Amino acid sequence: MVEIPAPLDDLTVGELRGVLNTALNGRRLVDAPEAVADLPDAARADLRPHLNTLIAVVMEALIDKPEERIALAGTANLTRSAIDFADTLRPLLEALEEQVVLLKLIGEVRDLDTVTVRIGHENNVDALRSTSVVATGYGRGASALGGLGVVGPRRMDYPGTMAAVQAVAKYVGDLLGAD
Repeated sequence: MVEIPAPLDDLTVGELRGVLNTALNGRRLVDAPEAVADLPDAARADLRPHLNTLIAVVMEALIDKPEERIALAGTANLTRSAIDFADTLRPLLEALEEQVVLLKLIGEVRDLDTVTVRIGHENNVDALRSTSVVATGYGRGASALGGLGVVGPRRMDYPGTMAAVQAVAKYVGDLLGAD
């Protein structure tokens, strides 16, 4: 939700959307601030206040390092395998709550064609030594925009998990490439 200086009709909203989409289409998120910086100067006078507001929202959303954003889901599923984690479930969940740990864990993955598997002591984080991590990169074309992965017990179905992680990464990459 974006608060704008005055009410807008649908035509003007479409025009603003078109201006932003044209400036941002095909660009990486880290390049977005540069892409939108001069838009108000090139726009019609009546669009400038609205563009300034929209650009401020875009800049605010992107300024805190988009490469350090994390989406975490499914941690409750780890409790299904509580026997696999015995006394390590609490430290594991605490480690997953720390963004730095997750960035380190998943953020190292930059290759779209490689699925990385770390089992037990191959994990650099002590709290994750009782787990396996399967991860890969996702993105558009040949460039990785981020990484995604699965944290689970050491006795997981590795071929199935690797295939699932790769399929989801391809799906996310395809979504990012869709116009």
